[in-house]
Amino acid sequence: MARRPTPPGTPESTGLAHVADLVRNAIPPLHPAGLPFVAAPLAVAALGYRKKWVRRTGLAAAAACATFFRHPHRVPPNRAGVVVAPADGEVALVDTAVPPAELGLGDAPLPRVSIFLSVLDVHVQRVPVSGVVTEIAYKKGEFRSADLPEASDANERNSMVLETENGQRIVVVQIAGLLARRIVCEARVGDKLNIGDTYGLIRFGSRVDTYFPAGTRPLVTPGQRTIGAETVLAELDS
Repeated sequence: MARRPTPPGTPESTGLAHVADLVRNAIPPLHPAGLPFVAAPLAVAALGYRKKWVRRTGLAAAAACATFFRHPHRVPPNRAGVVVAPADGEVALVDTAVPPAELGLGDAPLPRVSIFLSVLDVHVQRVPVSGVVTEIAYKKGEFRSADLPEASDANERNSMVLETENGQRIVVVQIAGLLARRIVCEARVGDKLNIGDTYGLIRFGSRVDTYFPAGTRPLVTPGQRTIGAETVLAELDS
């Protein structure tokens, strides 16, 4: 959700309130899932404050975790029919592939865009298109490096199907990576989600695949950087 700028001349636009507003806009908030990971090293730093190396190590670990679990505000495009990136990262694949078998969507290959998230990327996942959640399926698997093509089939994953008001289906798949050991999906079947909403999180290092209706032409290329909820991956036929 974007913040509205403070109108000039108001009391909030001057002094400490204005400084606080600038800080809030510059520093991304923390995703709630990251609170235990930040609190634990902070506690270590506090308990071991008499030892400089303990204090510094604890503070550094807390800062690293806060960076990993950052949850920046994003503003999705407002034109109809767009599918936005579900994650920050690098486009690893633009191809066609059969969607996860556990969804029961058939064996016909569909256009797909795979986004690889390094440990330095924002790791929350965004809803790529407004729609109703019609299916969610979790599958256990391996923990291979998420940038490998075979990770889509071999690795642990959580798949979600979104149906738009026009009846088009978008599949978004959270895939665990080499270091990832936890996939969080807060959406439930029947939920009506809006484009750009945060719905999940993967830690640490992962991949997110998006499958489009047959005939859709992706607008991104391998190697391109994406911004979750803002980069347009494709446009659906009206």
